[in-house]
Amino acid sequence: MVASLTRRFGDLDIAEEAAAEAFAVAVQRWPADGIPPNPGAWLTTTANHKAIDRIRREAKREDKQKQAQMLYDDDPPAPTGAIVDERLRLIFTCCHPALAMETRVALTLRMVAGLTVPEIARAFLVQETTMGQRITRAKAKIKAAGIPYRVPSEEDLPTRVSGVLAVLFLVFNEGYLATGPDTDPVRHELTAEAIRLTRLVRDLMPEDGEVAGLLALMLLTEARRTARVSADGELVTLDEQDRGAWDATLVAEGHGLVRERLTSGVAPGRYQLLAAVNAVHTSARDIRDTDWTQVVALYDQLVRLDPSPIVVLNRAIAVAELDGPEVALASVDRLEGALAGYHPYHATRADLLRRTGRSRDSRAAYDKAIELAGNTAEVAYLTRRRDQLR
Repeated sequence: MVASLTRRFGDLDIAEEAAAEAFAVAVQRWPADGIPPNPGAWLTTTANHKAIDRIRREAKREDKQKQAQMLYDDDPPAPTGAIVDERLRLIFTCCHPALAMETRVALTLRMVAGLTVPEIARAFLVQETTMGQRITRAKAKIKAAGIPYRVPSEEDLPTRVSGVLAVLFLVFNEGYLATGPDTDPVRHELTAEAIRLTRLVRDLMPEDGEVAGLLALMLLTEARRTARVSADGELVTLDEQDRGAWDATLVAEGHGLVRERLTSGVAPGRYQLLAAVNAVHTSARDIRDTDWTQVVALYDQLVRLDPSPIVVLNRAIAVAELDGPEVALASVDRLEGALAGYHPYHATRADLLRRTGRSRDSRAAYDKAIELAGNTAEVAYLTRRRDQLR
C-alpha cells in the first residue's frame, strides 16, 4: 500500500504518514464497528483520503490543490508485497516488531481475527480489564509513535512469523474449544480459517520448521473434531472417543509433516513438539496402546524450551499414565499459585484426586473447574464426572 501511495502522490513521507493514520483509524473504529468486508481496500481508501487531506492542508500553491483533487479516486490498488491473501497480509502487518510479542498478538486477535476481549484475556490467562488496558495502550503507542501501516516485504517475514503463528494458534484454540458460554462448544469456522491461513504461511515459508509443526498440530487436532462432542452436547475426552470417526486424511497429512520435521536434522521447536505429541496419540488404535513413555519424553523436551505452568500441567497428565496419579498429583499441586484461575488445572486435579480415592477433595476440585469453565460441552462433562463420585 505504501508503494502504491508513493507512486500516486510522489512523496514517501506523505505515503507513510497517510498509511499510519489509516491504521490508527482502523484501530479505533474496527473494534466498535466491526471489520469491513474488504479490510485492505478500506485501509487503502482511507489512506488515500488522509494523503489528500495532508496535501490540501500543506499546499500553498494552487497547482498543488488541483493536483490533489485530480489524484482523488476510489480505484483499489493491486495487491503489493509477498502475501496475496488479504487477511494474512493484515495479520503480518499488525504483528509489528515495534510492539512487544504479547501486545502485537493480542491486538491482532482483536483487530483482524475478531476475537472478543474476554476471549483474548482467557487465552492469555489474565483478567479482562488487564487485557483491555493492554490493547488500549497498544493502540495509543501506535498512534503516538507513528508506527506505519506497511505491508511487510518477503525479507520482513522471518521477523514477524513468530507473532503470526501465535495468533493463528490462539485462533485455532478458540475454535477447538470455545471459552465462552454463548458460543458453540466447537467453532469450526475458526479452526478452518486458522488452518487455511497456516497453509498459506507454509507456502510462503516452506523451510520453516515451526510453520510445518503448527500446521501438523492443527491437522491432527482437527482430525478428531467430529468425535469430540457427543450427540447430547457433552465433551468426549480422548480416552472415550471413537477413533474410527477420526478424519484419516487429516491424520495422514499431519503424520507426514511430523515425519518430515523429524528427518530434517534440526532441533524441533514448540509447535513441532506439540505436533509430535499429537502424532503419538493419533497413532494408537486404542488409548491402551498409547506410548506414554514417548509422550513424557516429548514433554520433557518441551519443558526445556517452554517451562510454562500449562506445559508442566500437560506433562503431569502424561506422567499419571506412566507413573500413577499420586506422582502426577504432587507435580500438579505445585502449580496452584500460577493456575488458580485456569479451569483445566482444577479439572486435572479433580481427576487425579478421584483416581487416588479422595472423593471429597475431588468433588471440590470439580466444583471449581465447573465454576471457571465457559464451554457448555465441557461443563456438561465435568458435571457428570462430579456426580458419579461416591
